[in-house]
Amino acid sequence: MSKYPIFLELAGRRVVIVGGGGVAARKAEAILRAGARLVVVAERIGDTLRGLCKGTTAELIESKYAKDYLSAATLVIAATDIDQLNSQIYKDCQQLEILCNVVDSPAICDFYVPAVFNRGDLQIAIGTDGKSPAFAGHIRKKLEKIFTEKHGEFLAELESIRGRIIEKIKDHVERKALLGKLADDESFDYFVKNGPDAWRKKTDELIHRTER
Repeated sequence: MSKYPIFLELAGRRVVIVGGGGVAARKAEAILRAGARLVVVAERIGDTLRGLCKGTTAELIESKYAKDYLSAATLVIAATDIDQLNSQIYKDCQQLEILCNVVDSPAICDFYVPAVFNRGDLQIAIGTDGKSPAFAGHIRKKLEKIFTEKHGEFLAELESIRGRIIEKIKDHVERKALLGKLADDESFDYFVKNGPDAWRKKTDELIHRTER
């Protein structure tokens, strides 16, 4: 059964990672970038993870795992090296109705973490339904060569112009057509070749013509 892909807003939300090693550190880095209230629970928290959390709002709890630590969490990631413990964390999450990811155990995961890369606000995620993270990483590397920082800059320009188009073009069919035209390959190529100032000027002309 296919999964439902989403980009989840985690800013200010509690996310618990159980585990203190290298895998937990990699997961924590992404969670912190998302602005979540990270809580790490582990009997021993490694130097890498500790250094990553230094100067952040992350809460480090050096303790044996207990179900109470999951309270009010939006997500939980089980990243210990003890299979029995990871399974228990997943069971506890099911009882508490909290989404859980158990690292390297797709059979007991509510969600999978995709291979991701960013170009400004453009975020591209590749998933394989948990079947091969290595293949997802391979595809990510190929796409990283196709989508450059220019695509991120282009997205920023599209964002800045979108509000004006919504305000000025009342007919939703014409508005959708114009937004589609501005986001296509021809528009992007013009942006790269001529620069943002020329692109904005051309866009203004298109808006003006569409308004008539």
